[in-house]
Amino acid sequence: MTERHRQDGPRVVCAGDGFISSALLARALGRELPGVRTEHTDTGWPTEPFTGVDGVREASGDPRALAELVRGADALVTHLAPVTVQVIEAGAGTLRAIGVTRGGPVNVDTAAAERAGIPVVNLPGRNLGAVAEYCVGAMITALRGLPSAAARLSAGHWDAEGFRYERTGPELRACTVGLVGMGAVGRRVAELLRAFGSTVLAHDPYADPDEARRAGVRLVPLAELLAESDVVSLHARLTDETRHVIGAEALAAMRPGSLLVNTARGELVDHRALDRALDTGRLRGAVLDVFDPEPPAPGDPLTARPEVWATPHLAGASTQVAEESAERIAREVGRILRS
Repeated sequence: MTERHRQDGPRVVCAGDGFISSALLARALGRELPGVRTEHTDTGWPTEPFTGVDGVREASGDPRALAELVRGADALVTHLAPVTVQVIEAGAGTLRAIGVTRGGPVNVDTAAAERAGIPVVNLPGRNLGAVAEYCVGAMITALRGLPSAAARLSAGHWDAEGFRYERTGPELRACTVGLVGMGAVGRRVAELLRAFGSTVLAHDPYADPDEARRAGVRLVPLAELLAESDVVSLHARLTDETRHVIGAEALAAMRPGSLLVNTARGELVDHRALDRALDTGRLRGAVLDVFDPEPPAPGDPLTARPEVWATPHLAGASTQVAEESAERIAREVGRILRS
């Protein structure tokens, strides 16, 4: 569906979806660039899954239709639109900016944009607040056994046994939480945990020791973190070194009764090894918001386990993420168009 708004000013294509809509992008641009002309198109994501398209990843939409829209446009702003070579070539000569409301512009052929001399701007850390709040909320919820208790009550069973001492779980103030990765999200999680009184450890070979100290975090080797933590929360980037950083050996090294939380990348965890570790009863459970593959295959045993709280990649979804992303990308694109 496409609609045109004719005013005086630069022409910007707004390619939105069900989370960050073209209307939301256009309103933010209108506040930033009075007189802007916007053209709108929206895809069916998240109802329709994103895919890889013509060399770009995690994209939603038809690049041919988008290519037609960007001809003669001054800028393109989007969340998930497939900004392929075809789209960039169609906009070459007039496009002065491509704005992507994501932490990384994986849905843009950045090499093609660079060849065409079109700057690509994105929003690192755009959802760190939402992800950090999810992590801390999930820790509280899972440590206390609330997801399974709620599921039993929904099924009609009043489970008074949840008050037995051996079934109860600890408060965060009594927990040591280990963060694997101390990037923007990890630092924000550490800040929130300090308010609860948790002891916070972190493993990150690239972290600044002074910055970690200011955040109240003690940097330790991974082996020490796994052995000492009641909760292990993953915030590392996916690299060859971090792929399956939580495998059979790491799971065996975790403190008995501990909880694993992954909101970063599914590939950080060897899911088969996690399933086997949960079989032994060594771990309290796991919170998984990301998977490998994603979505998980039908019949994936992890998502059916009562000690696993699994959500469909929702940690970064909040009203504020959508609204603030639109405002931030409008400022970035506006700065370029005014220059």
